[in-house]
Amino acid sequence: MSVPEENTVLTNLKVKLEKLLNRFDEQNGIINAYIQKERSWKSSKFEYSRQIEMLNDELAELKAEKLKDE
Repeated sequence: MSVPEENTVLTNLKVKLEKLLNRFDEQNGIINAYIQKERSWKSSKFEYSRQIEMLNDELAELKAEKLKDE
């Protein structure tokens, strides 16, 4: 290979490598955002489930008191 051909090949490889790295960074950002949303959703789901359980317990207690009073 002559020197101009080597420069062209190296330049092409450099451009392709930069494109791949940019795509990787973009995909990595998308994945990280998805993971963050998923974690937020799971923590919210856990909190809401806990609140529902507490409300169900309170409702059961109120029903028991009502039946006891009757």
